Amino acid sequence: MTLSRRAFALTASLLAATTLSLGVAHANPVIGQPAPDFTATTATGETVSLADFAGQTVMLEWTNHGCPYVVRHYGGNIQAQQDAAAQDDVVWIQVISSAPGEQGYVSAEEALALNEERGAANVDHIFMDPEGVIGRAYDARTTPHMYVIDGEGTLRYNGGIDDQPRPRDGDPDPIPYAQLALNAVLAGEEVEITETQPYGCNVKYAG
Repeated sequence: MTLSRRAFALTASLLAATTLSLGVAHANPVIGQPAPDFTATTATGETVSLADFAGQTVMLEWTNHGCPYVVRHYGGNIQAQQDAAAQDDVVWIQVISSAPGEQGYVSAEEALALNEERGAANVDHIFMDPEGVIGRAYDARTTPHMYVIDGEGTLRYNGGIDDQPRPRDGDPDPIPYAQLALNAVLAGEEVEITETQPYGCNVKYAG
């Protein structure tokens, strides 16, 4: 689903506001258990809950446009994964948990513009999380940090996007952990590697 340009007509203060409630209050989400639910305001001004995507596979991606690890993956890798996921009706959600004044903090309008500039047309929603409520609920540590949630709302993968923890291109044939987990879920199979060490820039939480 392509993000609508109508968001630019909304005020920045409204767009940046995040209203969130957590249905599962733990900071260490467990593989095989329900993923922490949330209701939040997206960059386009919609109020969206994780529960709204019952029956659909969800990919959560923590992001920070100023992080060199994120910049590397937005050289085309993540966009290709997003495009492929869209073909399988996966809901792709970006979460920006950078606090105001910290690297990666942007207004909702800026977040939408960044995706347009990078050709990330198949991001379904961007959650603005400047207080870090969603991030802490998921124990998101780095950008990028990836999570796969199946159609029953169960957390199936938590960790790095691949096995290449470097800010510049390395092995041309990486192990794409998050993509492999997503493929397994879509195929109705068990995820072979359910947790890996996330890498990248630390999430710039408030406080």
